[in-house]
This record gives sequence, C-alpha cells and structure tokens, in this order.
Amino acid sequence: MSLNLEPILQARAEQTVDPLRPHYHFLPPANWLNDPNGFIQRRGRYHLFYQYNPAGAFHGDIHWGHATSADLVRWEHRPVALAPTPGGPDAGGCWSGSAVVGGPGTPFDGRPLFFYTGVFPQVVCAALGSDDLDTWTKHPANPLIAAPPPGFGGQTGDFRDPFVWREGETWWMVIGSRVENGGGAVLLYRSADLLAWEYAGPLLVGDATPDAPLWTGTVWECPNLFPLDGRHVLIVSFQNHDSGELLYAGYMVGDFSDGRFTPGPFRPLEYGNALYAPQVTIDESGRAVLIGWLREGRDQATQRAAGWSGVMSLPRLLSLGDDGTLRLRPVPELTELRRDPLHVAPCLFQPGDANPLAELRGGRLEIEAVLEPAGATAFGLHLVETEFLGRNSVSIHCNVAAGTISSITRT
Repeated sequence: MSLNLEPILQARAEQTVDPLRPHYHFLPPANWLNDPNGFIQRRGRYHLFYQYNPAGAFHGDIHWGHATSADLVRWEHRPVALAPTPGGPDAGGCWSGSAVVGGPGTPFDGRPLFFYTGVFPQVVCAALGSDDLDTWTKHPANPLIAAPPPGFGGQTGDFRDPFVWREGETWWMVIGSRVENGGGAVLLYRSADLLAWEYAGPLLVGDATPDAPLWTGTVWECPNLFPLDGRHVLIVSFQNHDSGELLYAGYMVGDFSDGRFTPGPFRPLEYGNALYAPQVTIDESGRAVLIGWLREGRDQATQRAAGWSGVMSLPRLLSLGDDGTLRLRPVPELTELRRDPLHVAPCLFQPGDANPLAELRGGRLEIEAVLEPAGATAFGLHLVETEFLGRNSVSIHCNVAAGTISSITRT
C-alpha cells in the first residue's frame, strides 16, 4: 500500500517558519509521530518506521510512517508502510512492533517481515515486505497471536509492541503487558518458523506498589531484549494504567539463556520523562543503535495549531561501562553536521565578566563545554532568549552543593 505524500509535503513547506520545529531530529513532513517501529538496517540503508497519523497532529488512526537513511543523519521520506484494514484485525490502528529478515527454516528466508500490534482488541499481526521495504502485504494468517495468556492483559487486554529476534535456531518475541490487578509484565514467546508462536511464560513481572522515584507503573510497553558486550539488556517503557500517564523508560542488564532472563538492578534509561518507547537495532556492523520518541511539552491545542507533534531522539550508540551500566552517546555520524567551529580558550569567569560567546547566534548549535566550579556554588550556561510564545530564556544550571544539573525555563 502507499499514501500520496504531496499534501503532507506541502503542509511541511508551510511550517518552515515555525521556530520550534526541529531541523536535525527526525520528524514526519507533518502531523503526529510517536513510537519508532521496525528500526532495521538492510543492505547498507537504515529504515525507520514510526507511529503516524496522516490526518493531523493528534494520536488517532495510527499508520506506520517510513523513512530511510544511509548515515542516520539525513533521512528520506518514503510512502506510508502500513494502514489499518477495515474489518481486519488492525481496523482500529497499526500499533507498535518490530522488523526482522526471515532466515532458513522459515517460509520467509531473506524476506523482510513486520510484527506489529493490531487494535482493537490488541493482537499480534505480521506483514511481508518488498525487497526495498517500501511495499508491505499483511499475512493472511493474522492475527498470529489473538490474545494474551490467562492472567495477563487486564480488562482492557493490554498486550502490545512485539519485539522479535533470533538466537541460534530459535526466534524469540517479547510483548508488553500487565498482570491482572498488578504490575507490568514482559511476556516471552518462541517460534521455529516465525508463524506458529508458543508462549514460554513471563520473562519479567513488575511490582505495582509505588516506589518513587523509580516506580515502574502498572503497564509495561515497548520491550526490547538484545545482546550487548557479552550480556543482554532489557529496555522497557512504563505506564500508569489508571491515569494513562506515560512515565519513563528503564533498563536492566542481565543474562538471557534457554528462555530465562536473569536481570541485574533496574535503572532509568535517562533522567526526565521526554524519551519514551525507544527501539534498538543491531546494525550490519554489529553496533547497537537506539532511537526513541521525544514527547511533547506543548499542550494539545498548540500541537494541532502548529500541524506537527513529536520528534525522534538523535540516534544513540549503546555500550556497557566497566561498572556494568548502560552507556549512551550520539552516533559518530552526527559529527558530519558540524560547520564553522568556534573555540574558546580556557579562562576563569567572575560575575560581571564579558561573555565570550555574545556574538554567537543560531537555533541549531552543538555546544561541547567543560565547566569547573573553582569554588563557585552554582554556575551554568544561558542558552536561549526568545520572545516566541512568551518563552524568554532557557538555561542549564549546575548546583554544586546539591550535585544537580537542571534545565531552567523562564518566561
């Protein structure tokens, strides 16, 4: 299937005067974006699919958008990959999932394959892709998994976001869910042929008891389980089912073998709650690359009026530190965007000193700075001053006594 992009591209052209619209974070030509889906590299090109509403800047009528890149920096918009089928198991929307290339012993050897969530109810569906991943055909056996196992999903049947990978001769799938009247859960399935899936039990179950600031909510979404530096990493996004609030993403480093995951301690993926529903791909050079949805701070009316909502994070390269914790850094390809660097020699600043960056202007800057307190109790960088939407300034503030770094917006 395909969708005419011309009206969307025209809408994007009309948005170029919007000073809040990002220029090097990925976002669609217009309208709504949320979770990344089907993030994969094939024959040297990265393919990013994502939750997309072609009708407007709000969540609804969810399709899968599609973009490709040779370098994770410059993206080309492609035709929409998936759309709901009236009367089908995804009639209410094509929600999140993942992509793989089928292997020997399956009916799909060498073929790209989507696993995604059809709604409503929430079920697991599959679609077969063309060689260039532009055209997708839904499998006639859909839904491949028609319901969560007993005891999971709750009254609303929360059972979504299949993430598929292969280890040895076995294909594995993890799905986000929740325990009836309990905490979140990640459910594990196995298959030999990518069509018949056997429930292997809960991979991990959460505690519904609030334990701020690291409460893991009551629904677990968008699980990723992947090998990294000799271990395995499980990334999950947490939601409060009662309020519908999306909390944040977290991870555990552990070991996965024979269908069992032995996790280490839970940690937040990053501080704050902007990054949600990240997805990881192991690219053709063996790198673990993560990209995630950056949620909006603007209210819904403002998003609709602007004609766009949501962006993707910059792609991050993952590794494990010597202490066993996850390390995230921007992919090195992003350095290709650097132009006309300005270097400032090391110097000591006192209150009232002239600003050496006073002449620096621009809305798209990369700043690499090493700041040392030298006896100061607080210091930082004043980044932005603008009258747009009444937002006057944004600063990064370091409180030495409290040991905190915070972003401060003043109006």
